[in-house]
Amino acid sequence: MHVMSRLRIRGFATFAPSLSAISLILLFLVMAWSQRANALPAFARKYGLRCSACHESWPMLNYFGQKFKDNGYQLMNDRDAPIWQNPGYWPVTFRILPIWHRVSTGKVLVDTYTAGSTTPTGSAVQRVTTSGFDLSGLDFHTGGTLEKNFSFYVLPSSDPTGAFHFETVMARLDNLWGSPWLNVKLGKFELDNLLSEKRILTLTGNGGIYQLYHFIPQGDGNIFGQMGDNQLGLEVMGHNYNDRTRYSASLLSSNDGTTQLPYGNAYTGFFTASQAFDTGKAGVQRVGGYAMVGEAPTTWITQTGPSGSLPLPGGGTGNKAFSREGFVGQFYFGEHADLQVVTQHGQDSAWFGQGYGDLIDGVATANNTTGTTLPAGARPPIWNGILLEPHYIYSPQLIFIGRFETIRMQQQSTPGTPQSFGNITTYTVAMRYNPFMTSRAGFAWHNEYNWLHQDGTGPTLGLNSANVNTSEFLTGFDFDF
Repeated sequence: MHVMSRLRIRGFATFAPSLSAISLILLFLVMAWSQRANALPAFARKYGLRCSACHESWPMLNYFGQKFKDNGYQLMNDRDAPIWQNPGYWPVTFRILPIWHRVSTGKVLVDTYTAGSTTPTGSAVQRVTTSGFDLSGLDFHTGGTLEKNFSFYVLPSSDPTGAFHFETVMARLDNLWGSPWLNVKLGKFELDNLLSEKRILTLTGNGGIYQLYHFIPQGDGNIFGQMGDNQLGLEVMGHNYNDRTRYSASLLSSNDGTTQLPYGNAYTGFFTASQAFDTGKAGVQRVGGYAMVGEAPTTWITQTGPSGSLPLPGGGTGNKAFSREGFVGQFYFGEHADLQVVTQHGQDSAWFGQGYGDLIDGVATANNTTGTTLPAGARPPIWNGILLEPHYIYSPQLIFIGRFETIRMQQQSTPGTPQSFGNITTYTVAMRYNPFMTSRAGFAWHNEYNWLHQDGTGPTLGLNSANVNTSEFLTGFDFDF
């Protein structure tokens, strides 16, 4: 089954010792109960496959599952075309999580009161911790083939309050002129990241995304280079018959996936290439690279209204450049262990670094109007990062996940800013156990802990002493049908 879900669970938490102990006891029990698994919904119902055919642990794909996706959700046989399917088959899956989590945010600015007063008399910094039962967002997945070599995917997705938007809407022409080297996709879709954030195995607020895919330097006004967000555009991709060699090239609107063209005329290119090779008993290894190169607006046409002069949607001009590039590796160590690696070198224009950029969403702090000049010494912000994600697959039903990410500023936009300002380090550990998986439904008991540290971003404490530590512990039932 193909699950492309970005769950919207926000917050940070501290580890709960009592729940940890219970989890360890249950862990030994589930290891004893583990057995081979069956297929997952939607595509499994179509082809009658076991889940382990496409997934190391749902929703994470294995090598065969990546090849199935690259072929446009086809096995390249007569069952690909809908005309050969049971008329009662409907390729729809929904996914949601009821959870319990404990959220703890460090160095929050709060009001203080004097005795007998109901009016704040000052402020202080303290840790704020909360816990309780909660929900993730709801995802409706439907995808497959309209006819052989004509593929589609639609994903209406909500936040935990039930507010829906379109996460994915795309159609694809597969194997043009009979060749797997030419496939064309149009719509809103996930970028061709080999380590997919939409198939991420972790769910906490900070652990449920890849920080490397969303990093923005402190004070930067550029939201347009977020590789983890689904984007609007056109993608051309290809691969050889066994999917060992693959490439993709995308032309995207520089709007971070926002519809109705609010940011004007700007475009971004996203390019990937990778090569896999067989190392015998160790498995099939893959190495590759990516580059995201684009421009986005820093100047806005304004329009005076009742509340004053505001940026006019669609009136973005003054495009400035940004880029992100790096290495990707997928390394397997036998049938139970693997390691995913992503590096990044990122750079924004000095205009973005000085707070110009996305005025529509209020991210930018200034408007680059005619005659504006940069402060003396302003320079492009530059950073480097690495992501390491190991997995141990005890069985198709039980997987252990770890992750380490760190992002370090190489150059701040404003001279004199501490070199470490905005640096991020985060650790995540998790366990997922699937008591059953069939072609009708999937169910996982998920346990996860995330800890994140960021330099200098606490309130009113000064750049050198305002380091913030936040964390979250989560347990819940991840199910789809």
